[in-house]
Amino acid sequence: MIYTVTVNPSLDYIVDVEHFKTGIVNRTTAERINAGGKGINVSIVLHNLGIDSVVLGFTAGFTGEKICSMLSGRGITSDFIPVNTGSSRINVKLRSDEETEINGQGPVITERDLARLFEKIDKLTGSDILVLAGSIPSTVPETLYMDIMKKMQSKKTKVVVDATNDLLKNVLTYHPFLVKPNNHELGEIFGVELETKDEVIMYAQKFREMGACNVLVSMAGDGAVLIDEEGKIYKSDAPEGKPKNSVGAGDSMVAGFLAGYLNSGSYAQAFKTGLCTGSASAFSEQLATRVQVEKLLQKQHFDF
Repeated sequence: MIYTVTVNPSLDYIVDVEHFKTGIVNRTTAERINAGGKGINVSIVLHNLGIDSVVLGFTAGFTGEKICSMLSGRGITSDFIPVNTGSSRINVKLRSDEETEINGQGPVITERDLARLFEKIDKLTGSDILVLAGSIPSTVPETLYMDIMKKMQSKKTKVVVDATNDLLKNVLTYHPFLVKPNNHELGEIFGVELETKDEVIMYAQKFREMGACNVLVSMAGDGAVLIDEEGKIYKSDAPEGKPKNSVGAGDSMVAGFLAGYLNSGSYAQAFKTGLCTGSASAFSEQLATRVQVEKLLQKQHFDF
């Protein structure tokens, strides 16, 4: 089974406003509410691709109840830990002449709450996959992902990490199965700007030398690069299409990679499916569906 962890999930309120101005009443032209968070996005796309998963993390208040009910309504299993102080976040994403985001803080997560999460994770086995995705709130130790991976070492559970900065860098020594920074996040860790695939490959190889098994780097409209656990390099431009929404594209790539790998056992197929799944979400107002991914897979040319 695949388990995804979203430490600080949210309700994402996405609104379109024509020519937004401060200091006046603005009217929306379109709006929607989604259950948000990187791990949740991974689980939604996995479900769309026909693969079950369980969403772990923390929820609080009426917003937390709504997140659970929205996932349940989509047929996605969640096993959140309810916490007592605060409420799950509401994040506002305003789309106008410029895009603006206002993100909530989320609930207070205590040591006792974290202990309950570790109890759940401790039940995983070598046949499971654990996805750690996204940032963590200030009430949680910065070592959380590293602490989880320490516990996973003896279990041989495949762990996927999609995070930034030290949260990602510090887990490499524990040999995560997959890490998925984008080119900007990878560059930030080494203090450089990475614009070309050759530059990305150079630093992705450093990530492998630091301990990661597979390094998948997304480059938005420029495609992606993968260096697998054998050191083989895969690279491709992005499929052709009109970008509509960048939210969840990277998470969709993770889901597509896992779906492709589980269905074929091939890193080449995992890379292809990951790239096309990330693009399918970018080309849609919603997260990628199986039909959208299959269409892109049929059209996209790969040189390997």
